Amino acid sequence: MSTISDARTTGAVSADPGSGTARPRSRTFVAVAAISVLFLAASSAPTPLYVVYQEQWGFSASVLTFVFAIYVLGLLGSLLVVGALSDHVGRRPVLAGAIALEIGALVLFLLAGDVAVLSVARFLQGVATGAAMTALGAALVDHEPAHAPGRAGLINSLAPTSGLALGALGTGALVQFAPAPTRLVFACLLVGMVLAGLVVLRMRETVARRPGALASLRPRVGIPARLRADVAPVVPVMLASWALSGLYLSLGPSVAVSLFGLHSHLVGGAVVTLLCGTGALTAFTFRSRSADSLLVPAAALLAGGTLVTLLGVAQDGIVLAAIGTLVSGVGFGAAALATFGTFARIAAPHERGALFAVAFVFSYLAFSLPAVAAGFASTAFGLRATAEVYGLAVVAAAASALVLRVVLNRRRPATAA
Repeated sequence: MSTISDARTTGAVSADPGSGTARPRSRTFVAVAAISVLFLAASSAPTPLYVVYQEQWGFSASVLTFVFAIYVLGLLGSLLVVGALSDHVGRRPVLAGAIALEIGALVLFLLAGDVAVLSVARFLQGVATGAAMTALGAALVDHEPAHAPGRAGLINSLAPTSGLALGALGTGALVQFAPAPTRLVFACLLVGMVLAGLVVLRMRETVARRPGALASLRPRVGIPARLRADVAPVVPVMLASWALSGLYLSLGPSVAVSLFGLHSHLVGGAVVTLLCGTGALTAFTFRSRSADSLLVPAAALLAGGTLVTLLGVAQDGIVLAAIGTLVSGVGFGAAALATFGTFARIAAPHERGALFAVAFVFSYLAFSLPAVAAGFASTAFGLRATAEVYGLAVVAAAASALVLRVVLNRRRPATAA
């Protein structure tokens, strides 16, 4: 059933391409896309600052890992509890609450003078990001222009990669060249979030209220039975790609400083941008390709690029590591496009919030748990050994995803027959 007919049967607002609502709908789509990028940029903004905080406050790598973990704890808890809430109460109330929480977190970042305040800020930011991303992902599909089917899947794959890249690179540049390195970036993000709140208040609601809001707060992760056959093939690639991004956001700047001797804060942000920015460009470049056709290349590029990067780390070869990161970034972008393109295509309006919650739960579990373990391992076994073992685990995950996909492709003709 088409998106438009689904919207009519579930109470979601739909625009006729020839009507006067088509253009406002397109403008809202662009605004929601911008807010998605803003949230992810805010989430990666602290990454280049961790080295600065360590220098100022003198805490260990284990404490840094705790700060990273508490953000993920808030994010995953939010995804599990309110992930499906916007399917019942509407997108606008959930987005307004998430933006209010994010504003509170940014104020705490501005005031932070120790690890305790920083930890509270990161926790609140995690809760806000988890609540926002599911509602934003669903809202993009709701407001997708009728003349551009598939664009919501493209933006849902572009927003995480481009947002993470912009946040890390922008913070790195501000830390390196601007005054007040631990304050200015959060002041800029605060202004952006206030503007985002004003946009949401004016945004047209796309979901009719329906019962079950309280029941939806019960933590659970489930995929409707009719969607499981479409979801299963993309999960391994999604896990491998987000585990790789977790490696770069948690250990990337430290590897650049400690192993390659690159002490510029801009370089620390550029490490993340090299992976995520390449991913965003890849997703845009291959936006017209089908999700199925991208899964095998994505897994192969993730595995191959990570191996090249590990070789560069082992030989202290900066150029080789950068080339490997670029190749991995192409795989990361292809995986994101295949994953979120599939989810946007298969979900009905009343399933979108819940399905995107599942997608982000899987993604951030893969993103966070290995990264937290790596943070503690780097203290015990050293940064180089930890990065190498982590990278090999990503290669194994990507290779298993590649094998699984090839097996499924071979079985599909036999099943159809």
